[in-house]
Amino acid sequence: MHVYISVDMEGVAGIATTDQIARGGTGYPRAQELMTAETNAAIAGAFDGGATVVTVNDSHGTMDNLLHDQLDDRASVIFGAPKAQCMAQGLDDRHDVAFFVGYHAAAGEDGVLAHSFSSFFSEFRINGSTMSEAQVNALYAASHGVPVGLVTGDRSICAVAEAEFAGVLAVPVKSAEGWTATNSLHPRVACQMIRAGAAAAVRRADVLKPVQVPDRLTLEVTMQIPTAAELAAMVPGARQTGQFSAACELADPRELLGLVSVWYSLAAGAMRGRLPLVLR
Repeated sequence: MHVYISVDMEGVAGIATTDQIARGGTGYPRAQELMTAETNAAIAGAFDGGATVVTVNDSHGTMDNLLHDQLDDRASVIFGAPKAQCMAQGLDDRHDVAFFVGYHAAAGEDGVLAHSFSSFFSEFRINGSTMSEAQVNALYAASHGVPVGLVTGDRSICAVAEAEFAGVLAVPVKSAEGWTATNSLHPRVACQMIRAGAAAAVRRADVLKPVQVPDRLTLEVTMQIPTAAELAAMVPGARQTGQFSAACELADPRELLGLVSVWYSLAAGAMRGRLPLVLR
């Protein structure tokens, strides 16, 4: 039983502010501890449920947030960026079930620190529908025949998971009181719930089914500034659909995640190039 765990930070209990999720913020070291603790809870729960191999992918920001010396040593860890498959790097058909821990709502939706892959994307749509990171990563998992068994985070993303992923166990650890405000469970309680949920998800992994992958995938993203959309449209096969938006037809979820990684790098570069003007 091989379990894959993708871990983000915004959906972790006790985290709600930008100071906590950005390297250099005074709250960031504590957020690393909270993220590591929830990761350990998911790892322990997976082994409680019968997992024999657990792979963790650090999926937040620079993707090197977890405190490795504090992690359960039974799991291996993928970390660092950029990664071709981003938040789903290393997920393949060897895995029996995927867990998404510390996840959050999509850009434009109500939720704690809601966004989709980058704060430089103001809207993120696939085939015309707003999509969360959990939904996109579930498509990639499904392309390898892997179902999503566990999603943890705020109540908003847990509701999406329950609606979209048949049989998933959702563990809400907080609710939004604003974009950077939350009503959170105590971290220790959240970890207890995540461990129990992870164990239960592994035990029922054989009855879970992957989501359906659409025959066509059209990604359209609205950027923060026109230059970012212009750069995105320079990618072969992409086109600009508005002053702030670009779209591209993709063959499969692997191409989709690859393009997401390229577009958010281009958007970040465009925003950095704008900073001197903003600061004058």
